[in-house]
Amino acid sequence: MIEVLYEDNHIIVVNKRPGELVQPDRSGGPALEETVKDYIKAKYAKPGAVFLGVVHRIDRPVGGAVLLARTSKALVRLNEQLKQRRFRKIYWAIVENRPSEKTAAGELKHYIVRNGKTNKSTAYDTLAAVPERLRAETKEAVLNYRLLASGDRYHLLEIELLTGRHHQIRCQLSKIGCPIKGDLKYGAARSNKDGGISLWARRLSFEHPVTHETITVEAPTPADDKLWAFFERSTSND
Repeated sequence: MIEVLYEDNHIIVVNKRPGELVQPDRSGGPALEETVKDYIKAKYAKPGAVFLGVVHRIDRPVGGAVLLARTSKALVRLNEQLKQRRFRKIYWAIVENRPSEKTAAGELKHYIVRNGKTNKSTAYDTLAAVPERLRAETKEAVLNYRLLASGDRYHLLEIELLTGRHHQIRCQLSKIGCPIKGDLKYGAARSNKDGGISLWARRLSFEHPVTHETITVEAPTPADDKLWAFFERSTSND
């Protein structure tokens, strides 16, 4: 079953589960794109193939809001918005270490290099710090973050993603000493039981491709996860 967060004739937003692919790949695992196509086909009794366009992706171990287009016109218009950075993407991250008092909120700017062989990115504080042989493939990465709540062992950060780089949030938070819970690739102490990481695409805002109204969708975190539930309660009491 999929969790639909918003749906009309032009678009659909669903709450992706950690560990689920957005699109099929060589691993052959189940993909959200195919699951949503099956849902649309069954719900609307559509004959033949169902059109569905993936507007943006989130990493396999990450959960949360994913926007898909139900028509080619919607896909073209949403892709243009994405290219112009007109989407607003808010993430929640449970991290192992609390940012220092001086950095409990602010902007992170790094220069990121992706290693395709290891499927991992490295963040550098300045472009000059990047090895010269890698500078041509370096991309600037920018996000804003703030500390929302703290528990005994973990802390909740809210992140606004301003650029979309490979493993950007994971890489940048690790760089400042705040690895995401469960993210072994970027320095977490241990894995999560479900194999995912504690990073959630919490809120997505964009212009509707046909009506042009602003659509904002919020993705609930897993209700059966005690730590996510704790932070949901903590923030709702603010």
